[in-house]
Amino acid sequence: MLQQQLVFIALITLLTQLSGCSTTATTNTGRVGAAATDQRSVGTVMDDEIIEINASNALYQDKTLNEQTHVNFTSYNFIVLITGETPSKALKSRIEQIVKSIPKVRRVHNMLNIAAPSSMLSRTSDATLTLRIKTAMVGEGDLAHRVKVVTENGTTYLMGLTSRQQGAKAVSITQQISGVQKIVKLFEYVD
Repeated sequence: MLQQQLVFIALITLLTQLSGCSTTATTNTGRVGAAATDQRSVGTVMDDEIIEINASNALYQDKTLNEQTHVNFTSYNFIVLITGETPSKALKSRIEQIVKSIPKVRRVHNMLNIAAPSSMLSRTSDATLTLRIKTAMVGEGDLAHRVKVVTENGTTYLMGLTSRQQGAKAVSITQQISGVQKIVKLFEYVD
């Protein structure tokens, strides 16, 4: 059941991103908007989605990990961010090894906390915080399309292929959002 839900969520996410790219490309002649401003190719975007699905499926298939942890996988340009909670260092390490074994993964940032899984209230608060940050970035040209924002327990992770100036702008915007407790920059700089 959980595996079906994960696949459904991943497909909805992918379709939402693809439909947004298609609409943007059509209305802006393919040069402005999400499709044109994301530094990744369409193939890389899809590969990142597949990496996330494969990591989630591997976690689901491991009964111990599935029952004892809360883990999120975010892939951007083949770099995977692992966030959430796990009860032990051994499980944290096991999750990282699973992700490293997935084809095309270049690097892993294992930011799992050794703790009991977070509450639904905490996860909802994190999702709201992420939405507020992304909304604030929308008014800054193509920044919202260049930066992936992930929030876990009040810590906000910023990923993307950006210039140093764009990265600094993303951090500045994030700092202005109340509720952000910590910012972790995981940018790949293109300059």
